[in-house]
This record gives sequence, structure tokens and C-alpha cells, in this order.
Amino acid sequence: MAGPAKARAQAEKKPSASSDSQPSGETGQRTTQRSIPRLDGNRDRLPGLHAVDYTKHTDLKNLSEFLGAGGWYTARGFEIPDSLPQRPKELNKYGRETAVALNTYNVIGAPTRIVHQYDISWSKSVDPTKRGLIKKLWNSKAVKSQLGEPQNLWIYDGNKLAWCSKLLDREETRITVDLDQEQGRSPKPDKSNVHTIYIKHTRKVDFAALQAFLDGRASWSTECIDTINFLDHVLRERPSQIYTQIKKSFFQKGEQRFDLGGGVEAFKGVFASLRPVLTGDLKKILSINVDVANGTFWRPQELLRAACQVFRCSSAPQFIQIVKDARRDWKNSYVRRDLARFNRVGVSDFHRKDTRNQWTIAEICQKDAHEATFIDPDDPEKKREISVYNYYKKKYGITLTSGIPVVKVTKKIRKNDVFLPMEYLKIDENQRYNTKLSDTQTSAMIKFAVTLPRDRMKAIEYGVRLLNWAQDPYLLHYGLKVSPTQSKVNARVLPSPAVGFGPISKPSTVEARDLVAGRWRLDGRKFIGPNTREIGAWGVCVIQGKFGASKEQTQAFVNNFIRIYEGHGGRFNTSNAAPGRQPKQPFISPGNLADGGELVAKAFNSTGNYFNSRPMLMVFIVNDRNAEVYRRIKKSCDCRFGVPSQILQSKHVISNSPQYISNVCMKVNAKLGGCTAIAKSVTIPKIAPQSVGKPTMVIGADVSHPAPGAGSNEKASFAAITVSADTTYTRYWAQCQTNGSRVEMVTTQNIKDHLGDMAKMWMQRVGQGRPPQRVLYIRDGVSEGQYAAVLEEEVRDMKNVFAAIGVQVPQFTVVIAGKRHHIRFFPQQGDRNGNPLPGTLVETGCTHPFEFDFYLCAHVAIKGTARPIHYQCILNEGKWEAAELQQFLFEHSYHYVRSTTPVSLHPAVYYAHLAADRSRAHQNESPVSSGKKEAKPPQTSSGSGKSVEVRPLLELNKQQGLKEVMWFV
Repeated sequence: MAGPAKARAQAEKKPSASSDSQPSGETGQRTTQRSIPRLDGNRDRLPGLHAVDYTKHTDLKNLSEFLGAGGWYTARGFEIPDSLPQRPKELNKYGRETAVALNTYNVIGAPTRIVHQYDISWSKSVDPTKRGLIKKLWNSKAVKSQLGEPQNLWIYDGNKLAWCSKLLDREETRITVDLDQEQGRSPKPDKSNVHTIYIKHTRKVDFAALQAFLDGRASWSTECIDTINFLDHVLRERPSQIYTQIKKSFFQKGEQRFDLGGGVEAFKGVFASLRPVLTGDLKKILSINVDVANGTFWRPQELLRAACQVFRCSSAPQFIQIVKDARRDWKNSYVRRDLARFNRVGVSDFHRKDTRNQWTIAEICQKDAHEATFIDPDDPEKKREISVYNYYKKKYGITLTSGIPVVKVTKKIRKNDVFLPMEYLKIDENQRYNTKLSDTQTSAMIKFAVTLPRDRMKAIEYGVRLLNWAQDPYLLHYGLKVSPTQSKVNARVLPSPAVGFGPISKPSTVEARDLVAGRWRLDGRKFIGPNTREIGAWGVCVIQGKFGASKEQTQAFVNNFIRIYEGHGGRFNTSNAAPGRQPKQPFISPGNLADGGELVAKAFNSTGNYFNSRPMLMVFIVNDRNAEVYRRIKKSCDCRFGVPSQILQSKHVISNSPQYISNVCMKVNAKLGGCTAIAKSVTIPKIAPQSVGKPTMVIGADVSHPAPGAGSNEKASFAAITVSADTTYTRYWAQCQTNGSRVEMVTTQNIKDHLGDMAKMWMQRVGQGRPPQRVLYIRDGVSEGQYAAVLEEEVRDMKNVFAAIGVQVPQFTVVIAGKRHHIRFFPQQGDRNGNPLPGTLVETGCTHPFEFDFYLCAHVAIKGTARPIHYQCILNEGKWEAAELQQFLFEHSYHYVRSTTPVSLHPAVYYAHLAADRSRAHQNESPVSSGKKEAKPPQTSSGSGKSVEVRPLLELNKQQGLKEVMWFV
């Protein structure tokens, strides 16, 4: 888990609840755990709650992810605040009831035997971050013999804790392991391979405390959390021994692979996680969430072949030429960047017939076998250097190919770097691929991963058979019984709102059957809010090149666009049309990518000269989906010229489809001050009539991090905040900025600058000079362990913003929206694909026993199995009724301005995600050629502790008020 370094958040050390408060690994000759990156937080030192410190043995990284906010407060040693909303006394009664099966399996038998918990620590010779070494030591003959295995079934979390039903004779047991002796090899004279493990008894696992919690007789306790932690590890112990384990997912060896290209393959596994839940009959029990896991792995093959696949080379000479060309500027080359994805990959050499050694790649160098040298091990004086090429020729009679880069591995010999030839290394099997997939790989992965509900359920049932709970020796030993039948609950399909199109004085509504189906057409409908900025001077720039649109095709598209946009209520300004020119028509000009940043400048200036007026809309027709070209255009339009822009692909312009044009019209309309449709509630006035007239502001926030892979810890994160811009919540403002490097909490400065700006706009334009009475803050993308930080940092900063303006601080209601979970719905009566209907609400079977959370499927899945959104309310000062909040979140999914469907996530968060992603185009890295000097960028820190340059984004040009419209859609 990545997070800020000291410059961003200085976490205070707090006693952990995982074990005794005095860990046994902190005294004497034992090692202290190497620092593991902390939870993210903003830059401030807090007077109360702090981000957890993972620098001790007693860290929390192995805890269940379904403890809820209260469980994480307890795990950190804090009292659960009284303000934490509890589960409503009654379930939602609105809409109609529907039967839904879930991919959860209830625990029907709890352990009855006594279980002892032990604290594990190691001598100083053991680096606790080297999990492979620790696994070897734990599985050694010396340890197994002393612990009495296999008669005694021990469970070890691989880090700090172990459990067994046997009580060891001594309070602390020391076991010495000689790995050289264990593996039957002679010890090295300069390196000891003898290590000591310390096993200290800390407590008995308290099953009574867990039962008291589930019965509602006791609150969360450290004993209760330890018990859930133990049971979760019991479930994983046997599968981890026979399958490839990645966190809580297991992949069967020999499973059918699916080639994604670029040396990467995918195959399916099974995910399983234990959690306390509220059942359909309102009992509180433990349940296991089982789902399909889709894993990406390196294809086991020769490393050189894999490198060729990454660069799409058909032969080694092609690869050699690519590397040769990149050496002119190796540090900044894409070749060095793309080769870095092999860093930390395990490989085996095969230049000898009798033995093979395993290595881990540190990096693939620019040097080839002739250039890379090391001290010749056969030199008696150990002084003479020899090249890799000459050494392999002399030692093994192998002639290496010139020009192929050598591989530097992580292991050092006599403190010297070790270089190996790429052509005699093979990638080991079952290694996870952690880097971001390319566009083609992502497309292939989607085809592989997307399955209809009935097929997904079959795969889940197959996974349950793989887990084989009935025959699991650890479950049988400890007495844990799991139902083989998935749980079923009664859900609700919430009432749909009345979705209306313009004119607003006499709106036309979408038919009820279309709302239930989750899809309607725009044909013949006018936008409820046409563009407030009439289109006068506007330009179309057609990028020249292969697959580009011709002048005739472009003109045909423009004519259709004008006709269809006007049909939807779009407004054009014809008062300034010059004599002899057709009104409404844009200025169409060719564009050349070779012009770089000046491409946009030329199109903008030529359009302005043609109309003798500043352009208010620029359209660019590109030839393919190229992220670099897209961001270059957006950067110029947003930051240099401050003009709304729309980018189209030439293939869609050429096809000239009316439906596609209508979709473009929705986006253009929003960028010019309009909105698509309005969802009028017919249910909320019945649920909470007193809330209807309360001035309410909706805030959304999202922090976007760089994709995993080489160099990602040195790149910026981006924070976006959105605010509702009208009383109907159909339009939103958005502002964004860099947010450090892998810092999850929105920083104080970003909240002060951006929310402060938009709060003042809201008061002027929506609140009629007054602040909102209520604020609904919907936060995307934080884990349970960060819920407290959202309240103690972000919400605190937001309240300070209102206080600084000098108005009464509104009542905050905070909802976390989560997408990264494994709960799926399998309705008895769904849509034609077997997915739930829009508005399907599940409050039992997979939800927290005591806290206020629910799962809502607001959309229709176009492909595969629908993923509901997990909403959890962690603060409710605004006193929203449960049914009111659920209905509000559902109905607003129909407000999304870019589609004629309800969307899965509340638009405030959806827009924040769009704005955060768009802000990548505003990075101050290779600026548009404006002749201005760049200021020296500020220094910040990443979760790895390295100092990282994170430049602030280029500001939006304020000349045409781009901030006041939905520029990000």
C-alpha cells in the first residue's frame, strides 16, 4: 500500500492491536521490520487521528478488508466515534421486491477447540522484507520438527503471527536453522547461513469475543479482530500450499492460458475472503465472498523472445537495431522505459546443461556483452576484468550475439554487480505481471475477463470446488464449516425517476419501460438545457494522413452535426455571419501533427482570422486513438487558449452516423453550458418531504494515481474536486491539481484553493448569496483503512474552507463509493443477459452487520456481469434518511450528460474521475511553445521515501470562463 513520505504526512507511532503491545521483535539481537509504505494522508500533522505507521512488526497489513470503519478504528487503538452512522433499523421499503443470489457462502460452524496465537520474529541476519527467505526458514526441517508438524497443523501469516492448537512448552521458543545444512551444501567462508526464529506465545484466540460482537453484546475489540484474522488465514492456508497465491486469489497451475501479446498471458483463478455480514433474515454471521480472479502473468519463455514481443520485433536483429537507436539518448528513451517492466522478474539461466540458477532482474542495461565487464573469478589475484562476452567464450565455449543488452541481476558476488546475457535466460513460470497493460493488451484482457452472469456463476462454482472446503484439512482440524450453497436475499428494485427532456417549461418524459431497460434514444428529443453560449465562431481542424477524412466527408459530417444539434435544441449565433458566407458553418482547416504544439495554435488563429472573432469551439478530427496527440490538443485548448474542444476519430466522421453525432452533441452541449436531461424525483418527496427544500451542495472527489510499473513512484498523482452547479444537480464544476506522488488524501492546499473557489461560485449562482445547509460529499477510491483519514483530514479541511469564507459551516454527510470489490448480483428475474435491473438495491447478505452500507446497481451492463457500487455512509450530520440517500444516489445516475443510460456511479464522482484523468494533459512537462520560462518545480515525496519533482499543473485559461462549464466531459 503506497503512501506519503515524511514531507506529506508524518505518522505518529501508535500501539497496534494485532498482538501484544510490546512486540517481541524489538529487543536484543532481533531485527526490526524494514519500513513498509504507510497509508496515504495529506500533508498535515493531525492533532488527533494519524495515518497508521507500518514500521513496526505489529503492522495491520494482513487484516481483512471488510472490518468497516469501526473495525479499523479499533485496530489502530482509537475509540469508535459516536458520529459513525449505524445501520438503519428498517430496510428500504420502496420499489418492488426481487430475489437475488449472491456470490457469498455462509459459515455454518465455528471452531470449538482452543487455538493459541504466537508472535514470530527473527534474528538480525534475516531481512524481513525477503519473503522467499522467510518462507524457506518456516518450512525448514528444523522448524517443522520442533513445532511437531505434520501432527500439529500450524498456520503462519508469512509476516508476524502464527497460530496452532498446540501450546508450546516454553513461553518463548528459539529455533536455529542452518540453511546450508538443510540444503546439503557447503557453507561459504565469508557468509553465515544460520538464522534464528523466535516464537513467543501471546494469547488464546478468543472466539467468545467474536460471537459477542456478532450477537450485538459487545463492540469491536482487538481480540475480535485477531479472531477474524485467524479464520481468514485458516481459509487460505491449504489453497496457498497447492495453488499460486496472489493476496487472496489462487491460480491453479496448468490452467488454460490466454495470450494477451507482448509476452503476457492471462488465466482465471478464484478469490476468497472472509467477512462478517448481515444475512437476509437479519442475523449477524461470518460469510465468505468467492469470485473469479483474472490474473495477468509473464509467459514462461526465453527472455530475449519476450523482449522482442514487447517491441513487436519478428527477429533478434530487429531488436538489436531498436536498442542501438535508443542509445543516443538512453536515459530518456522509450526503449529503456519499456525494458524496465522486466525489473524484479525472476529468471533462470540455461547456458549449462547440468545446473540452472535462478536470478531476479535488477535492470536490463544498455551495454552489450562486449561492454559489460566484471572481475574475472578465475584470476588468482581477483583484479583482472573480463567482459561477459569473453568469459562465456572461455568458460562455456559460447559465442554471444553482439548488440543484445546484458541483464544486471539483484544478487551481488563479492560486492560486485553480476551481468548475465539476455539470450541465455528464461522467465520463470507463474510470475504476476504488475505493469499497466497496453491498449491492445487491455482490449484482449476485456475479451478474456468479460463473461455473462451465468458463465461467471459457473466459474465461481468451479472455484468453490477448487477450494474444497469439505476436505480442507485445516478447516476440518479447527472445526470451521462453510455452506456449499450461495446465499440468497430479498433485494429491492428502486422506483425510477421521471427523466425529462426540453423545453424545461414543457418537458417530454422517457417511457417507463425504457427507464427500466436502462437505455433510450435521443431521436426527436431536445436537451433540457441547451447551450448557454451560442456557437458563433468555430473551427474544425482535420489532421492529415493515412485514414484521414476528406474535405467532402468532413463537410458532410459538419452539415449533419448542425442539423442534428439544432434538432436537439442547440443554438447557433448567425448575427455575425459575413456577407456571402453560409451561417452556422465552421472554418475547416487542415492540420499537420509535425507542427507539434503549434498545430492547435494555427487552427485557432486561422479560425479567429476567418471570423474576425475569438473562436468559442474547436473541433479536431484525428486518425486514431493516440493518447499523446489527444493530450497535446487538450493541453493547448484548455491551458493556452481557454477554448472548449471536441476530438473526433476520422472513422466516425466518415461513417457519419446520426446516433454518433447525437452523442457528440451531448458533449458539445455540456461544454457550452448546457445539460442533457433532468431526473425529477417522484419518490424522495414521499420519503423525506422536509428535505426537498433544503439547499444542498453535492461534492465529488477522486485522486488518480499513475499506473503501476517502472517509474510510477516518481510520477504525480492528480486530485479532482467537483461541485454541483445548479439546484437540479444536472451540471457540475470541476477543478484539479497535482496531489503529490501517490498521496491518496486530497491535500489541504488543493481543498482550500479549489473547493474555496467553487463554494463561492455556488453561493453566488445557486445559493443566492447564502451557503448550503447540507453538503453531500461522495468520495471515490479509498479503502476502509482510509475512511477515518477522509473525515479527519479532507472533511476537516472542507469545513475550514466554509469557515474561512465567513459563513455558517454546512452539515456534512459523507459517502464512500467503492468499485474494487468482488460482490456480484445474480437475480432470479433480471434483464435479457441475466444482470440486475437498474436500481437493484441489496442491503443484506453481503453488507456490514452494524454499519450503514449497501450495494446499488444503478446501470445496465453492456457486456459481462454488472458490478454494483458499494456505498458506505461514514458521517451523517445532514440526517439523510437511508431510503432518501439510496434513492438520491440512484436517481442522479440518470443525470450523466454524456449518455442516454443511467451510469453505475454517482455523476459527481464520475466527473471527478474524468477531470482527474483529463488533468494529465495539463502537466507542466513539455510545455506548449509559448516562449515562457518554467519555474523550478516543487519537491515532494513518494511513498517510497524518494524525493520526487511534482510540478503544479498548467492553469486553465480564464479568458472565456472555461472553469464555469463542463470542460472535462
